[in-house]
Amino acid sequence: MPPARTQNVTGILDEQERTLAFAEIALGQIKSLRQTAIPRNYEIWYVYATGYNSALNKVINETLARNGRLTEADLDQLHDTYLSQVRTTDRIDQVGARVIGEIDDVMALITDALEMAVNFNESLVGASHTLGLAKDRAQVKLVIESLVKSTREVHDTNKALEERLHCSKSEVSNLQQSLEAIRAESLTDPLTALGNRKYFDRALVGAIQAAVNASEPLSLLMLDIDHFKSFNDNYGHLTGDQVLRLVGQSLKQTIKGQDITARYGGEEFAVVLPNTSLRQALTVADHLRRAVMSKELKKKSTGEILGRVTISIGVSMLQAGDDMDSLIGRADACLYAAKRNGRNRVICEVDPEYSAEITQIQVA
Repeated sequence: MPPARTQNVTGILDEQERTLAFAEIALGQIKSLRQTAIPRNYEIWYVYATGYNSALNKVINETLARNGRLTEADLDQLHDTYLSQVRTTDRIDQVGARVIGEIDDVMALITDALEMAVNFNESLVGASHTLGLAKDRAQVKLVIESLVKSTREVHDTNKALEERLHCSKSEVSNLQQSLEAIRAESLTDPLTALGNRKYFDRALVGAIQAAVNASEPLSLLMLDIDHFKSFNDNYGHLTGDQVLRLVGQSLKQTIKGQDITARYGGEEFAVVLPNTSLRQALTVADHLRRAVMSKELKKKSTGEILGRVTISIGVSMLQAGDDMDSLIGRADACLYAAKRNGRNRVICEVDPEYSAEITQIQVA
């Protein structure tokens, strides 16, 4: 068996060869597709070469098979959708390393200060004993000079600690801001810039509790993009992502104030409407449905008009004894009723279509 050092060197060389191989593949793809060798494109193709991001590779392969190329708009969308979360993870690691380094530095300085304080205390005890035995002014002077020197060292150490703690306070404040930004990103869906499922779950639990405490109404919209699978099948996943962005943009433009919007998962979205009755929620839902339908979908890479997007919406209102699951369950049942009854419509839990949906579920 070769020595450990030899194994380590071999491992480093193997890793270097692997990364260089990935780099060659990335540059080869850029050349063959006649793309510019900018960092964004290199990152996309390097990750593609590693095979670590299967979702990215799937969409790239599908788009190339369908169109034979990737446009600048395609590359922008790929980078934003499939690589932004990787950057967030890297930032978390970097901030974590900075936090650990800051703690280590401050702890080392505090340890030095404590050691200096102990030594100074011992010097005082020793000086007191020596002064008691002193027989002339020269011996007293030596003791005093020693005490002055020790006091100056303690003062210098404390001053350095004070300055370092001041710097540390500023650094910790910057780290807090960085962590807050990362936390916000971790609760945001990178494709639509709406809240993600984690954000929605937290927000809905809080909204339900607030509504119960204040004895106020609360309504929930669950909405789904009609015929979404056909967009993916006919035009590819990049166009499917564009449809999701369009709906997300409509939500942000239509839903304001204290109301909460989120991408629930896949092609399904959710809107929490605090202090909103069922009748008011139906008005908001229909306004949102019309807002989405009014937008014309245009394929970014070609400018081709693909038609209009429609959504189906289910609406429920908080009832006594409700928790998050029961409120979502009724809104979902209303959503499925809207789907079954022609799509591009709003159904709530007092509509006959909802009752028919519940009956069908119970029979099944």
